[in-house]
Amino acid sequence: MKRKEAATRGRGDREIKTTSPRESPASPTNPFSTPPPHPRVSESPHQSFHPSKRFGQNFLTDQRVIQRIVATLEPRAEETILEIGPGRGALTAPLLEKAGSLVAIEFDRNLIPLLTEKFSGKENFKLVESDALITDVCDVIRPAKNARIVANLPYNIATAILQRLIEQRSCLSEMVLMLQREVVERITAPPGSSERGYLSVFVQAYCDTEKLFDVAPGSFRPAPKVWSSVLRLTLRPKLAADVKEEKLLWQVVSAGFAQRRKTILNNLRNAPAPLQEIVKSHGGASIVLCQAEVDLQRRAETLTLAEWARITRALGSESIQGF
Repeated sequence: MKRKEAATRGRGDREIKTTSPRESPASPTNPFSTPPPHPRVSESPHQSFHPSKRFGQNFLTDQRVIQRIVATLEPRAEETILEIGPGRGALTAPLLEKAGSLVAIEFDRNLIPLLTEKFSGKENFKLVESDALITDVCDVIRPAKNARIVANLPYNIATAILQRLIEQRSCLSEMVLMLQREVVERITAPPGSSERGYLSVFVQAYCDTEKLFDVAPGSFRPAPKVWSSVLRLTLRPKLAADVKEEKLLWQVVSAGFAQRRKTILNNLRNAPAPLQEIVKSHGGASIVLCQAEVDLQRRAETLTLAEWARITRALGSESIQGF
């Protein structure tokens, strides 16, 4: 498992060990899904597997942290574990001892020979060379219908990967993730916290969140400049709010956080043009917020998910064009 402070963008799937090679699947259709990112290019497979400066790799080496993550996950003999970013396999090895099946997704092609050499003899191991930003995890875990995830997400694309995984929650039940500590603080921030933002509302809408413990920079080689935290996300099958139009909800939340120092009233008035038209068609931002029973002077970080849902319902079933 490796710590990544930065990464560039993604590539399609190439399965290393499987009974039937398959092409990269298309992204699933969701109310809030986004187009797949432009492909990123991995480094030459002829390069060594030392930490890549290009990917900002920092490999987890602290055995106490590794064992704590394994104990937190508690792999079972009858289940499938999906590991994103196994790196040199420090976490992979103890997971393989307990999990019924482990599927590892690694983007850096330089690490593929090392991982293959280490674990190809394990019958319960499957390695997929892929980019988590565009991987269909429900496909790669087959024949299993459900899996739990353990991953170390790079800071600059953590939001995109989280959204991608949550979109595929039909085959996922839990995620134990290591991220930069600041990101975990944002994800778990309650209403009223200065750290609360779009990511907080989005993740909490689909997951129960629990920060587990911090990880010091010295637990990695080379040591990053920041602390990390381990987070447990328990996925819900449905959105934790009474909203039929999820795409509209996330556009409203996005508009609400567009300018953090402004009130929800001003942000709705200055929303992107398609959303503005819907707001105006319902009498304007003031009327919509009054119908939702939300004070006009509130700021986005103070709103609960239930209040965001009320604003969305107040906008009715108008369709959004152009998002």
